[in-house]
Amino acid sequence: MPLLIALLISLPLFAQNADPAQNAKIAPYYPTPQTIVDKMLQLGGLKAGEKVFDLGSGDGRIVIMAARKYKADATGVELDESLVRQSSDRIKTLGLAATARIIHGDLLEQEYSSADVLTVYLLPGAIEKLTPILNKQLKKGARVVAHDFEFMQWKPEKVIDIADDGEGRSHRLFLYRR
Repeated sequence: MPLLIALLISLPLFAQNADPAQNAKIAPYYPTPQTIVDKMLQLGGLKAGEKVFDLGSGDGRIVIMAARKYKADATGVELDESLVRQSSDRIKTLGLAATARIIHGDLLEQEYSSADVLTVYLLPGAIEKLTPILNKQLKKGARVVAHDFEFMQWKPEKVIDIADDGEGRSHRLFLYRR
């Protein structure tokens, strides 16, 4: 019984000392397969020189492909410091620093008004928090490509179902135009 009481008393202390970045994290890291990355950028109609943002950019694979293959001006937003380092190092190694970058920060606190294309692979709760921000910031004609989870308040222009990508599951992509 004394052990249980000590545990209950110390529990709030553990919660206070928990990493705030982990508590605030709304985009858990789950890498998008490379084939789906390409399909997302194709669906968004990404063109050379356009500005693309990947929200919750993880290891930077969308940012890197956008800059490398599509010759876009690509920016990722990632909260996890180790993923920011990993993706930034890869961008530097590939010689893409002029057209690709990763912002270390909260995706709900960034400015997206210059975006031509936005890619997201976020859980529904995160999309719900993000929607009013994008409603205010996105310029007319900006395209948003969502992977697996839709923006419930928006009507998609196009929905694509992709059968098993070779990794054992199917995917759904949503295209929105503001």
